[in-house]
Amino acid sequence: MTSTSQEGANLILMQFSWTTNIDDIQDEVIQRLDMTPVPDDANKPRFMKFDPSQFPVIQLSLSSGQDESALRELAEELELELTKVEGVASVNLSGTSVQEVRVELDQEKLKSYKLSQSDIADLIRANDVSMPGDTILTEGKELTTRIISTLDSLDTLKNLTVFNNPVTNQKVKLKDVGTVELQKQDDNTITRTNQTPSVLLSVLQQSDANTAEVSEAFLEELETLLERDKYAGIESEVLFDQGDYIKMAIGNISNSLIVGGLLAMAVLFFFLRNVKSPLIIGIAIPYSVIFTFVLMFFADFTLNIMTLGGLALGIGMLVDNAIVVIENIYRHLSMGKDPKTAARDGAKEVGAAITASTLTTVAVFLPVVFISGIIGELFTEFALTISFSLFASLVVALTVVPMLASRLLKAPKKNLEARRQRSGSLRGLEKSIRWALRHRFIVILITLLMLAGGGYGLTTVGTQFIPPADEGFFSIRVNLENGAALSETQKVMAALEDELKDEEDVDVYVSLVGTTQEASFRGTTNANVGELYVKMDELEEREISTFQFVDDVKKELEQAAASANSSAELGFNMQSTSGSAPNTLTFNVRDSSEKRLNESVDRIYQSLNELDDVNELTTSQNDTVEEIQITVDREKALAQGLAPAQIAMIVNNVTRGDKATQMPGEDGEILGVYVEYDSEVTKNIDELKKLLIKKPDGNYVTLGQVANIETGSGPVRIQRINQQGAIEFTMKYKSSTNLGDISKKVDEKIAELDLPEETEVVFSGDRELLESSIDDLLLAFVLAIILIYLVMAAQFESLKYPFVIMFTVPLMVIGVALALTATRTPVSLTVVIGIIVLAGIVVNNAIVIVDYINQKKERGLIPHEAIVLSVKDRARPILMTALTTILGLLPLALGIGEGTEINQPMGITVIGGLISSTFLTLFVIPVVYSFFDKDYRKRNKMYATPDGHLVPAYLLKEHTESGYDRGTEERPTSSRRGNTPKKKWPVC
Repeated sequence: MTSTSQEGANLILMQFSWTTNIDDIQDEVIQRLDMTPVPDDANKPRFMKFDPSQFPVIQLSLSSGQDESALRELAEELELELTKVEGVASVNLSGTSVQEVRVELDQEKLKSYKLSQSDIADLIRANDVSMPGDTILTEGKELTTRIISTLDSLDTLKNLTVFNNPVTNQKVKLKDVGTVELQKQDDNTITRTNQTPSVLLSVLQQSDANTAEVSEAFLEELETLLERDKYAGIESEVLFDQGDYIKMAIGNISNSLIVGGLLAMAVLFFFLRNVKSPLIIGIAIPYSVIFTFVLMFFADFTLNIMTLGGLALGIGMLVDNAIVVIENIYRHLSMGKDPKTAARDGAKEVGAAITASTLTTVAVFLPVVFISGIIGELFTEFALTISFSLFASLVVALTVVPMLASRLLKAPKKNLEARRQRSGSLRGLEKSIRWALRHRFIVILITLLMLAGGGYGLTTVGTQFIPPADEGFFSIRVNLENGAALSETQKVMAALEDELKDEEDVDVYVSLVGTTQEASFRGTTNANVGELYVKMDELEEREISTFQFVDDVKKELEQAAASANSSAELGFNMQSTSGSAPNTLTFNVRDSSEKRLNESVDRIYQSLNELDDVNELTTSQNDTVEEIQITVDREKALAQGLAPAQIAMIVNNVTRGDKATQMPGEDGEILGVYVEYDSEVTKNIDELKKLLIKKPDGNYVTLGQVANIETGSGPVRIQRINQQGAIEFTMKYKSSTNLGDISKKVDEKIAELDLPEETEVVFSGDRELLESSIDDLLLAFVLAIILIYLVMAAQFESLKYPFVIMFTVPLMVIGVALALTATRTPVSLTVVIGIIVLAGIVVNNAIVIVDYINQKKERGLIPHEAIVLSVKDRARPILMTALTTILGLLPLALGIGEGTEINQPMGITVIGGLISSTFLTLFVIPVVYSFFDKDYRKRNKMYATPDGHLVPAYLLKEHTESGYDRGTEERPTSSRRGNTPKKKWPVC
């Protein structure tokens, strides 16, 4: 709970865990607010739920060659029209002004009639009344009564009698003691677009609306309205459009999906050299995608970055099952079988294996679905989308693919399988496998060394929460010293605009002088602040990222601001649509002792400001503002018959103005009526000292006679967290480093300071989210491994063979580490999700090999030969499925276009892990299998021959073919050397 108190306002921010439902605790919070006593002149506390829809989805500026007041009027009319667009919650305009009625009093005239400001305000209120009475019976009817006395026009207000001299019967009107005018409220703000006067328009959508649809409908309506003659000459410049960014991101990921599918078909053609097989896959992909969309529809999912990211990742895996089936059908066709038999036998032979592999991959995502908090929010749809696509691909692979294969594929005229088995690549693979089985400990040692090297490589890339997305938009917050005039702030903003106008990569910039967007929503202004919104050119039109651009121009902009006003401080903000602040580390320092807290903060600030990678370091330490302090002399006040509270109320009303009532305007709008003194009275201290205060006896005394007036200093705001004094640090770091590395340096610096035990440093923002999320993801990973093992144990009806298969999981770490290190990609949430996905993918290759080895052994093949032959036969589908997944993810991993940054690390992770696990599986899994297989161990038991040589058992034992000659079943056309069983020495 964070409390921030400042002049005239207090904000208490309560943050709950991700598992908390705000609706559940809303009533309790409101009930406690109602029970809290507040001062009489304070408004009732308001409860607000923070919702992402409170971020503007569109920001645009409106500018015109007309005069500023005309532009503002037209913009206000546009605002009313645009609020009607479906899905739009509200449209906020900054740079517009509100009309109000001002009654400026002349204190000398008030003195002559023995009146005061409060007398005038009370008289106006007393004459503006509309009050219901009870019913009255008349002419047989019961009619309600209403007492009416309204101020319906400026003339009525001006001619209102405020004093009636009983002696002379002289009536004093309101216009006799002051001026009554309809004026535009001076909001002390300036808005410019590319150095031209303008208004800034911010659009907030309804919480249940679709951002892309709202964006499209709003911009269409705006374009239609601007074509009217009434709005001729008004030009709009879109600064930020979340809907457009989402559409671009979805478009880029959709393109990645299509390209991935085409590459998968190309892989199939390359390996099978057959046009019809890729055609079958091309037909199978739309089947699977449509099936997936149907499941997504019933799950009430939308097409967004996460669901399309899941499809882009799933597109490679989508064809894996189909490829394994069609490759096996093609192999059976190559052995001379007719199409229908080949389709039946081929699908049946691998059916159990692909079902097991699909179930293991789906099992990976079950823990993610049940994890609550931000991980659950972000990745549930992603996980379920991949699961839907895999389930769809399994159904299609076991039904549509065999059916199409039996109709379209024909047996080749030549025995292509026999020729393939004699090819140099397969002979080389066979030699390699045999070498690995003879040197098992060397293979294991090399793998362990590579694994250790990969683990070390992962520690060098750093960490981050979510990869920063280049949305081509950033803002600059400008702060001058407290009390600085609006003209000084304007000079600084003009200097920044001059710097930006020469930058080629900048498209549009909008300046807010005297307020910020956040402050304008609340209706507050401050002359010493400003905000500059900068929109970059489209990504393809520039060669530099937004983050790099900010790093490059930061010093030049700071120098320009300092030259305009030495007290100017700049803050750069690149808040993304995800709500995360890229390249930002935040933490707060808490202590019950204010003195100790300030000392600790100063030491931390001095220490961290020395870091090379820090662009900007700011704190919320309580600044002081120069103020006029009016100290009431109680004795003097009492002598005049006044209490300090009376004097305080009079000064408050004089300096702020007293809102007396509201009245209707000519166009039906409601205008506030403010009673205030001539600005000359409150212009300086000397005039303020002469302020006349009416005493109870009707005479007057000046403020200077009952109070001491001097210039002093007071705090701008007071911040507390969990009822402790707290100061927040915000560190912006360079894009060349990452959250993990900068956090490590910060931790080291703070540790060196040896702060008091009572001083607490608590990290927030991305670091807090990363640390809490990593724990959840590690739990998800462990659960995924357990679920994979359980699914395989059920499929194989064995605990031993699934354990052998699980050895593929560490193999992926080698490739992941190599890919992340080579691309210098930090470990982030999407990387860890990629590793969890990999755990389900990499076991598939081992499942296919182990299942095939067991099939060969059941047919009577000795373990050694079963292992070698299974790896040879399964190498092609393993490489094909791996390549389709890798190439399917290649567009995603390259990060082409906007919106791919979040899923890019996942693509890099999966590709790297697949490459290492695929190639190492062909050698490591056979070796691990040989260690765990009882028959293999028996056959490899060493015996001494009479001449003293050690020979494996299977070489001493004579054995017959027993119906088996390599290729008996699989290769019926291979040559036989007679039917007589004969002794044979297998080659080791």
